[in-house]
Amino acid sequence: MLYPTPALTAADARVLAEVDRMRDELRHQLQAHPGKWIGGLRKFLTADVVAASNSIEGFKVSTIDVEDLMSGERDVEVSEENRAETLAYERMMTYIQTLHDADDFAYSKGQLNALHWMLQGHRHTPNKLAGQWRRGPVYVTSARNPRTAAYTAPDADGVPALMAELVDWLNTPDDTHPLIRASMAHLHLVSIHPWPDGNGRMSRSLQTLLISREGVLAPEFSSIEAWLGEPGNTWEYYQVLSRRGSTYQPEQDVSEWIRFNLLAYHQQAQSVHARWKQSGQVWALLDEFVADAKLDERIVAALHDVAMSGRVRRTRYEQSEGLSLQQAQRDLRDLVTLGILEPVGRTRARYYVAGPQFPADVLEVAQTPTTLSDPYAP
Repeated sequence: MLYPTPALTAADARVLAEVDRMRDELRHQLQAHPGKWIGGLRKFLTADVVAASNSIEGFKVSTIDVEDLMSGERDVEVSEENRAETLAYERMMTYIQTLHDADDFAYSKGQLNALHWMLQGHRHTPNKLAGQWRRGPVYVTSARNPRTAAYTAPDADGVPALMAELVDWLNTPDDTHPLIRASMAHLHLVSIHPWPDGNGRMSRSLQTLLISREGVLAPEFSSIEAWLGEPGNTWEYYQVLSRRGSTYQPEQDVSEWIRFNLLAYHQQAQSVHARWKQSGQVWALLDEFVADAKLDERIVAALHDVAMSGRVRRTRYEQSEGLSLQQAQRDLRDLVTLGILEPVGRTRARYYVAGPQFPADVLEVAQTPTTLSDPYAP
């Protein structure tokens, strides 16, 4: 038995309508103004999802470090464990992104297990299987006392039947709004906890996959995983889940879960729109700066990375502009000579940050924090 999808309250319906409006507006803006910064924004948002979802599970890698790892950079100062977890999640998320328009698509138990292998295959052992249902009990420990079980998942013997029911539900369309269905899919999977490990990330990824299949926006613009990874939101995420009870109780009302997800969708949409707008403003200002300084317009990409993410590496600049190693090195060296950038670190691990001549107005725009509103606030 799965949780029944609750009816929306009037406030829920209003918030959902606002989310739809914001997502539609962003889609039209992306189509109408396909600026060069959009590719970088997509990479940032993907990296932010990976960094945030992994951070919930205790793997701490900054978004900018994830971006560098995604670019193939080897000299990133992270532990081997965090590197492995980051690259595994990035591979799985990249695959999920490609499924948004896949023909003849259907959910299956095999597909979900394959996604789990992509996430956890590097940790596969006889006692902690990857890509297979668990064969024993699994517990979510309490944040206050790791020796106390905050949640005990259903018996392992019942997992195959519950997962079969979930797959049937996923493949059976109804008139529920896609964002609500995605939220329910997350709750179903995290409550069943079908694998020995990786259930939280798999559940958040399944939600992202359903949103992706909806087709309104690319998944990197729609996933709420980055929002969930913010410390205060992560705490509330665990609290909302814990209030479902210490055992699987699928007959209960889960309206609180829906409201929590609608808040996440709304604030995530606000955040992404603000980042898109900010990126465009920074790019436009840098365009003017580069033109006035009579510099090659291609260096805007490097300066944009510095303004929006805090630094740039030669590898990322080289890839983004399709340059040779020598061209990228020469451009960055010239920017250092001009005082626009400053190098940090040794040759292989070197990256570049804003120098004393970096345009102050650009940094002011890039560093202005975003204010998010609570759609449920009176």
